[in-house]
Parts: sequence; C-alpha cells; structure tokens
Amino acid sequence: MIFFLKSLSRSVHDQEHHHEPVAEAEAEVETRMNDGKCTSLTVWRKSLLISCNGFTVINSCGGLVYRVDNYIDRPEELILMDGSGKSILTIRRRKKLGVPVNSWFIYEGEVGNYCASNKLSKKPIWCVRKNMNILQPNHNVLAYVFRGSTDKRHSFVIEGSYTHRSCKVVGGSREVLAEVTRKEAIVEGVSYGVEVFVLNVEPGFDPGFAMGLLLILDQMFP
Repeated sequence: MIFFLKSLSRSVHDQEHHHEPVAEAEAEVETRMNDGKCTSLTVWRKSLLISCNGFTVINSCGGLVYRVDNYIDRPEELILMDGSGKSILTIRRRKKLGVPVNSWFIYEGEVGNYCASNKLSKKPIWCVRKNMNILQPNHNVLAYVFRGSTDKRHSFVIEGSYTHRSCKVVGGSREVLAEVTRKEAIVEGVSYGVEVFVLNVEPGFDPGFAMGLLLILDQMFP
C-alpha cells in the first residue's frame, strides 16, 4: 500500500513541472506554512484502513502527511489527522433545531464525542457556508468561508467545481491561495479518475486548513 502511494505521488508530481518540490521531507513542513514554497499534495479519496472510508494525503516525497478514517460514509463529524494520527481539525455540520443546515464549523484539534453533548467548550475557528443563492450572478461560487461563527463578512471564497476536481480558494484580493486539480493520466494501468487528485497550496496558506476545506467540499458535493 505505501509502495503504491509513493509511486503514485512521484508519478503525479513528476508531471507538475511548474510546482517546486517541497524541500523538507515528511510531515513537519507539510502541515504548516512552508518556507515560501508551494505545497503540492496528492489526495487519495480512500482510507488506509480496510473497514473505513476517508482520505489519504501524501507529499511529493511519498510521505504520509494527512489522513481521515471514517466508519460511516457521511458522518456528521470529520477529524483530520496528521500522518502520525494526531488530530489537527474537527469538522462538524451545523444544526438548527436539530436539523442539519448547509454550513459547517471547523474546530482546532479534537473536540470530543459528538454523541455525548451538542454543547461544546471549544468555539469554531472557521465557518464554511454552501452557496445556496441561485439568483447570484456568479454561479461559479461553491462556498464562503467566515472566521468563527459570528462574522458577517467572508474571508475567502471557494469557486469552481469540486465534482470535476477543478476548484480554488480565493482571497479578498482575488489571489488564488489553494487549488484542486484533476489529474488525467494512466500510470501502470491505473487511471487517476476523480478518486486521486492534486491539492496545491500557495506559500503562507496553511495546507491543513486547505485540506479541511476540501473535506467540507466533499460533504457538500458527494
């Protein structure tokens, strides 16, 4: 399995000549802002655990940097872990009067057992709201990203099509901060399709946060 991941990672990144490889090996540099270089990650929409659904994310060196392991297909809670299994972010779908709505909260670390209590001591650091305004002129907008749970003005916009693995996170000055791209290639008889794709993250933007946004998109557009 790990051999396949490393081979897959190298084959993807060898074709991405316009992206500089990550100079530092393994997870430390990949999980935070990384010294002025673009972070290019291979995302595999599959858990390494046989009994789970989830994601496996590797860097250009073939090192495991992020993972998500879920025992149900569409959980109300997602935990993004680093390669060693440490919880980085918890993602929960927001509810109003017990009914799920089209927005998701992002918490730092792990916030505890979801079933135990709906009252959390931690406050969300981000809120992501699906664009439901069909009358909006820009139909390319997938979601808006807000700081915390009370901000009225969004910090980032997600545009494009996650279904086709072609979308990006855009800042207030219209700069692209992170981008998901589909890889159309066949390596050793294995087609990438939509299950294996690339997440490129610009310098200064946290790859872990970008991966958290990707997980929410996967919930919004299954």
